[in-house]
Amino acid sequence: MAAYIIVGLVAYLLGSISFSVIISKKMAGFDVREKGSGNAGATNMLRSVGKKAAALTLLGDALKGVAAILFAVIVGVIAKNSDKALLVQVAGILVVVGHTFPIFFGFKGGKGVATSLGVLLMTNWKIGLICLVFALVLMALTKMVSMGSVGAAILFPILVLFNNTNFIVSEGSGYFIYSVILAVIVAFNHRSNIQRILNGTENKLSFKKKD
Repeated sequence: MAAYIIVGLVAYLLGSISFSVIISKKMAGFDVREKGSGNAGATNMLRSVGKKAAALTLLGDALKGVAAILFAVIVGVIAKNSDKALLVQVAGILVVVGHTFPIFFGFKGGKGVATSLGVLLMTNWKIGLICLVFALVLMALTKMVSMGSVGAAILFPILVLFNNTNFIVSEGSGYFIYSVILAVIVAFNHRSNIQRILNGTENKLSFKKKD
């Protein structure tokens, strides 16, 4: 039990490092959550601060997911009697939860897309790449980041149903419930975007910084 608690706590704390807030304060002198959509993520950074800040945020947020999964794998090696796949799943879920509700930043974070991408690529690189390409195609066709993000989140559990290979850890619990939980978290975080998509009022992607 101690192994799962340690992995969950470390993953949550890693997720709670809000790179968008840190970078926006450093590069622009304000908290990005006070601008634009109010979201602590790469898209709002692009619109409110600029391309460089958005790229750094995207990278940092994705690496949080990578680090959490790697930590879970290491703990799984040390804790020989643990369910190694379950450790990975605990890490993947809680790092995204930490990003969404960061303890260091008043529990007001981002929507978890970049962090989920890091988690997906580490959990199963093949499925992660398919979801990434799918998201990029949807974004290119619709000019809506939210459409690609939600579409890829929904695709994740569908792919897990039909693929039992290429998981970073195959010993232990299956990954379907885990994939559904991650998909639900991302979709829930985009509930306002989904409503705007249905209403035809969702913001389109732009590479111009807003004043």
